[in-house]
Amino acid sequence: MLAIAAGLAGPAFAQTTPAAPNIQPGAPIEAAPQAQEQQQARPERVTINRILVRGNQRIDQTTVLSYLPIQPGDVVDPAVLDVAVRTLTRTQLFADVQLGVQPNGDLVVEIVENPIINQVVFEGNSAINEEKLLEEVTLKPRGIYTRARIQEDVGKIVELYRLSGRISATVTPKIVQLDQNRVDVVFEINEGPETGVRAITFLGNEAFSDSDLREVMVTKQTQWWRLFSSNDNFDPNRLDYDREQLRKFYTNRGYYDFRVISAISELSPDDGAFGITMTVDEGDRYNFGVVDVVTENDRLNPDFLKLLLPIRSGDLYESDKIESAVDALTFAAGSAGYAFVEIEPEYRANPETDTVDITFRVREGQRVYVDRINIIGNTRTLDNVIRREMMLSEGDAFNRTLLERSRNNLRSLGFFKDVTVEEARGSAPDRSVVNVTVEEQPTGELSVGAGFSSVDSFVLNLGITERNFRGRGQNVVARVEWGSLRQQIDFRFTEPKFLGRDLRAGFDAFHSRYDLSDYSSYDYRSTGGGLRLSYPLNGYTLLSTRYFLKSDEIIVPTGYCGPLGAGSAALCDQVGSFINSSAGYTLLVDRRNDPVRPTRGWTGTIRQDFAGIGGDVNYVKTEADVSAYWGISPEWVVTASGSTGYVSGWGGDAIRINDRFFKGGNSFRGFETAGIGPRDLTTTDALGGNFYVIGTLELTVPNYLPEEYGIRTSLFADVGTLGALDDRYTVTSTGLPDPNIVDDLKLRASAGLSIHWRSPMGPIRFDLSHVLGKEDYDKTETFRFSTSTQF
Repeated sequence: MLAIAAGLAGPAFAQTTPAAPNIQPGAPIEAAPQAQEQQQARPERVTINRILVRGNQRIDQTTVLSYLPIQPGDVVDPAVLDVAVRTLTRTQLFADVQLGVQPNGDLVVEIVENPIINQVVFEGNSAINEEKLLEEVTLKPRGIYTRARIQEDVGKIVELYRLSGRISATVTPKIVQLDQNRVDVVFEINEGPETGVRAITFLGNEAFSDSDLREVMVTKQTQWWRLFSSNDNFDPNRLDYDREQLRKFYTNRGYYDFRVISAISELSPDDGAFGITMTVDEGDRYNFGVVDVVTENDRLNPDFLKLLLPIRSGDLYESDKIESAVDALTFAAGSAGYAFVEIEPEYRANPETDTVDITFRVREGQRVYVDRINIIGNTRTLDNVIRREMMLSEGDAFNRTLLERSRNNLRSLGFFKDVTVEEARGSAPDRSVVNVTVEEQPTGELSVGAGFSSVDSFVLNLGITERNFRGRGQNVVARVEWGSLRQQIDFRFTEPKFLGRDLRAGFDAFHSRYDLSDYSSYDYRSTGGGLRLSYPLNGYTLLSTRYFLKSDEIIVPTGYCGPLGAGSAALCDQVGSFINSSAGYTLLVDRRNDPVRPTRGWTGTIRQDFAGIGGDVNYVKTEADVSAYWGISPEWVVTASGSTGYVSGWGGDAIRINDRFFKGGNSFRGFETAGIGPRDLTTTDALGGNFYVIGTLELTVPNYLPEEYGIRTSLFADVGTLGALDDRYTVTSTGLPDPNIVDDLKLRASAGLSIHWRSPMGPIRFDLSHVLGKEDYDKTETFRFSTSTQF
């Protein structure tokens, strides 16, 4: 009988085996003549008469026969039977398959069916919930159980725990046999402890400190206050990303030939945490050398294209500028009607002069069009949210630069853990398919914070943020802030692509209360809402417009005003409720090299609001500020800032106290909040001013403390003035100056030390100040600590 079992060829037709010959030790072994004849004979072939299926319980015989590549009347041999066994095994329906040919030509198919999964159970998991684990495994209830699948799922679960920072997690699969050929699949999980990052150390760095480089990395050292962060858990995949971040950081600061020589992670047996040591070769600092453009198309003038480059010979080498230059050339060629161009930068390093010559070669590529764009992996985010970030659409000319920018746009949304964009062959040689694969990540945040400062005393914050509301890419923020100085509730909604265009639209609703009795004997309450619309004018300029309608109310203590009251007449004139209807705009220009810790460049803002579109208040308010940065070295940075503002009424209206400028505290160090400017000498109430100008010079000094302390120090000098009240508040009815109201524009000045601390409770700023110039009625302070919105 010819038999094949479990996918392996069995013995051929049974033969009578002759007795083994007597072999003498040391004699050569020769095959018996009969064995030689059998070896030379061709395998015996059999014609199949019938096919009989045995052992099937749940699977119908016709289903088995449909998978079997043999029909009655076929001539088979061991090789054919072996293929048939492998074919049935690959269906994953059977745990065992045996084929045998009877002497009468009947083919007997003996099968053992794989069991059906009754349920999949996880035991021992607490760090990762069951829903997340079920998403990872391929075994599902009512599915077919196979050994290969369960081993595959074990690997997926272990990898999931590894990515969550639990390197030592183990998974043991178990099978519980049930009746009717059913099984329960049980994954016993030993999660093990979280594997943190004990320390991140750098070797070979001289231009930048360890703390500077740690800030660049996504991986963070494990600290007790990082309760809700997973970036302090060791993840080798994240470490590869950190290497790329370090390369970008250095090459954007002139270090053209920077490289990470090695990144070694060692597990410490005592505390179960990894120590990461990264060895870097910074190389020399390079400038741009010769910058040239070469084009194969006579209609594209290389001299004109060269003028469009954001690179000039002698500038510090920055890799981001190369990408910006490629974008500029691609846009210019597209504007000239050449969408099918390839821009290839060529680099020539000159170590002897520390320069890099760049030649941009402009080639006209093959005309290829986008056939279709496939979106894969978005389980929550809607397709149109992804497609609107694509700079290519079906039918457009294929452009690799625009494709890469599309990928960067998707990554910058913050909705996805990973984004890959791949090109595939289309329906024709001149057609291409773009496959966009995304991996979703959580986009909601719940923030709870508490703080204490010398100004607000106790402050409590509660906020909910959803950056991808209902998968539509919309931003929703609800926040409550409660402190001794201010209480505020606000709700914000933003649509980033209003009307499908590059317009950012939104609305705000808020209610706030300010207790200013310690500064000016009044409370200020405001309730209202507004509409916002902003759009970029170019890569570094943003124009924002707004409209707000609110009800402002000024409240003073009982008996403060009136015939017997001792209140300030300038303040009593403001008591009551007023409707403020205003429209305005903000123009922002940002040319800094780094938005968080700039060392070069400048940023400027101009804001204007026009009140009087209905309502009770009429004014025009204008403010402007500019800041410039000079990096003496990576750790020594000089910042020069200036700000000014002016508000004036129209239609006979004077400026109300809640619409004036108040300076001091965080805005003018060395003076209390509302510590400078016009004041009523009788009540000592601050009255605010219609005009201000303040200049600041600040020097960030090196930080010699370990990075984990999160401390940055700077020396500062502030100078400025505030004043210019309306005449109705400074002049009596007789036309003479009111002796109780002081209002001048004399300069004030202060200098001191600021310490920024990224504490476990949030960013905190300490200011030690010495006043260099003031007026007698100003209120000064030497020390202040407060929560800060920026670090």
